[in-house]
Amino acid sequence: MSSHTQTEFELLAQPLCCYIGLGSNLEDPLKQVQQALQELAELPHCSNLAHSRLYRSDPVGPAGQPDYINAVARLETRLQPLDLLDQLQALEQQHRRVRLQHWGPRTLDLDILLYGDRQIDLPRLQVPHPHMSDRNFVLYPLQELEPTLKFPDGRSICDHVNLCTLGTLEPLEV
Repeated sequence: MSSHTQTEFELLAQPLCCYIGLGSNLEDPLKQVQQALQELAELPHCSNLAHSRLYRSDPVGPAGQPDYINAVARLETRLQPLDLLDQLQALEQQHRRVRLQHWGPRTLDLDILLYGDRQIDLPRLQVPHPHMSDRNFVLYPLQELEPTLKFPDGRSICDHVNLCTLGTLEPLEV
């Protein structure tokens, strides 16, 4: 993880709630996601971690990939959006994430899905995550975690889930 000290972060005055999507389909994906959930709880200036159950999902992207293990985590953070993104990418690197092909297999993928009620459009970060409304492996765990969630555009999580089929997504009993 990065070696930032408290003084190197420009912190938010008040913590805000954000949601992180987790996924893995390489090198014991179940263990990768479980370990990443523990590591998210230890991020600087973040607290109150809660998470959905773990789910098995079909891969999105190139054919021939193994199935994914997915979850969604909720945490409160005082980190600015790009500082949080840097911390998440540092965790991905600890898990030996390599980016060989778009939507290809990975040891760990961590995405900021929602960051409070903010809408962010930067070269490195778009929030709400631009593909989350199409992804059952994001929406169903997110609804499990936060059934009354409202998106920045005012639509509810239920509105989004109703437009996205469950397909072969299945919760795991672990």
